Amino acid sequence: MGCCGSSLRSWVHAEKPPAPRRPAPSSPPPHRPSFTLKAQKAAPPPPTAARGEEEQEVPALAEFSLAELRAATDGFAAGNIVSESGEKAPNLVYRGRLRGAAPRAIAVKKFAKHAWPDPKQFAEEAKGVGKLRHRRLANLIGYCCDGDERLLVAEFMSNDTLAKHLFHWENQTIEWAMRLRVAYYIAEALGYCSNEERSLYHDLNAYRVLFDENGDPRLSCFGLMKNSRDGKSYSTNLAYTPPEYLRNGRVTAESVIFSFGTVLLDLLSGKRIPPSHALDMIRSRNIQALMDSHLEGNYSTEEATTLVNLASQCLQYEPRDRPDIKKLVSILEPLQTKSEVPSYVMLGVPKPDEPSKAPPSPTPQPQHPLSPMGEACSRMDLTAIHQILVSMHYRDDEGSNELSFQEWTQQMRDMLDARKQGDFAFRDKDFKAAIDCYTQFVDVGTMVSPTVYARRSLCHLMCDQPDAALRDAMQAQCVYPDWPTAFYMQAVALSKLDMQSDATDMLNEASQLEEKRQKSARGP
Repeated sequence: MGCCGSSLRSWVHAEKPPAPRRPAPSSPPPHRPSFTLKAQKAAPPPPTAARGEEEQEVPALAEFSLAELRAATDGFAAGNIVSESGEKAPNLVYRGRLRGAAPRAIAVKKFAKHAWPDPKQFAEEAKGVGKLRHRRLANLIGYCCDGDERLLVAEFMSNDTLAKHLFHWENQTIEWAMRLRVAYYIAEALGYCSNEERSLYHDLNAYRVLFDENGDPRLSCFGLMKNSRDGKSYSTNLAYTPPEYLRNGRVTAESVIFSFGTVLLDLLSGKRIPPSHALDMIRSRNIQALMDSHLEGNYSTEEATTLVNLASQCLQYEPRDRPDIKKLVSILEPLQTKSEVPSYVMLGVPKPDEPSKAPPSPTPQPQHPLSPMGEACSRMDLTAIHQILVSMHYRDDEGSNELSFQEWTQQMRDMLDARKQGDFAFRDKDFKAAIDCYTQFVDVGTMVSPTVYARRSLCHLMCDQPDAALRDAMQAQCVYPDWPTAFYMQAVALSKLDMQSDATDMLNEASQLEEKRQKSARGP
C-alpha cells in the first residue's frame, strides 16, 4: 500500500466527541493567486486545466489534539497504516477522517519518540510548512504536540504513490504522456516552494509523489519538514542519496535537484536504477536499455532523449553542475501533451465519485513451482546458483555473437584465454581472480558474452559487492533481453540491496520468461 490508500474504510466513531481543533496562532500570509487552491466560482475550469483543486478549500493550519487524531485513525490502528514500509518505517503515516460539519480525509504522520524533543521547535517547523498552499502539493493542514507525541496532518491523496503505479502496478503501467505530466507538476511544486523560500525537500523519491482523487500528481508536504531536529533526512538506499549528503550530512537546494533526477530515472525506466548505473548507460548511449519495456515503444524518442539528458544534468556529482528548478520547469513545460485528457484517464483510475467496476487484480507473485534456479535465487543461495551456472556453461550464449576473422588474431586469442582463466577461477571459487579475468575479457569488447556478465555478477555477490552485481546483471539483460538468468541475477542483487519489492518483481519476471522458454522448447 502506498503512502495514501486507494479507498477509505468505514470509520468507527469514537465514544466521545473529539475536542475542537484550535487554529494555529499564526495565519498563513496571502499568496500569489496563480498558486492558491481557492476555487474560481465564477466558472468551472476548462477541460485543459489541471484538476488538482479540491471542492473543499484547504483550511488554515490548525493545532489538533491527540485525542482528535486518535479518533480519526481508529486509535492509530495498524490497518490504517499507509506508509510504504509499514511498521518498519521510523515515521508512520496513517489514513483517517476528521469528523464534524465538513468531514475530511486526512493523512497523519506520527514521528518516532524523541525525534523532536522541543515542542516549540516542532511547532515552528510545522507552521513554516503550513503557510504553503499550492495545487501541486498535498498540503499540510495541521500538527499536534502532546507530551512526547509529534504528528503532522495533511490532505489525504486517494490514488496511491508514484512508486505503486510505476513499480507495483496491477492493471496498467503509466503511459508516457502521464509520466511527463508527473515530472512537470512536481517541478512546479518544487519551484513554488523555492519561491516561498522553502527550497529544501528531504528525501524526494517516488514514494513522496502522490495522486489525488482526480489522478493529478502532488508532492507530499511531509518532505518539506525534516524527519527529526538533527536533520537525518535520507531513509532511502544510499545508492540514491546525493553525494554531498554522504560527505557532510547536509541537504541543500542542489541536493533536491539530484533527488529529482532519480525520480526522472524512475519515470524513464519504470524501476529503481542506482544513478551511477544509469549514468553509465547514458554515457554509453544505451538509452534504449534504460527505457521502460512496458511502454512497448509508445513514446517520443525526442522527448525521451530530452528527459534522459535532463536526468543526467540533475545527477551530476558536483552540485554546481546541476540545473536550477526554474530551468527544469522551462524544459518540462513544452513537453506536455494530451493536456485535454484528465489525469485519471491516463493513470487508469476511476473517475472521481465513480466506484470501480471491478476488483483490482491480485499483486503478481513468483510462478510456482519455481525452477531450481528460481528457488536458489528466492532464498539467495549463492552456492547453489554457482553450481547451476557452472553446469550451464555457455550454452545460452549461442547466437548472441557472430565471430569474424578477428578470432584468429592474437588479440582474440588473448581475450579467449582471459575468459578461460576466468572460468577456471570461477569453478575453483576464486571469485576475486575470476572478476579480474572476466573484466579483462569484457574490456576488450570484441566479443560480448551474457554468461560472462552473469558469472561476474555472482562473483561480485560472493565478494559482497551487490551494486556491481546488479550492474553486470543489467548488462547481461542488455545483451540478451529475454534471458531468465539475467533477471534472476538482478533479483538476487536487489535483495542484497534491501529492495525486496523490486526483487520479487524481478524474480516473477524471470520465472515467467523461463516458463515461456520451456513451453517454446516443448513445442505445440
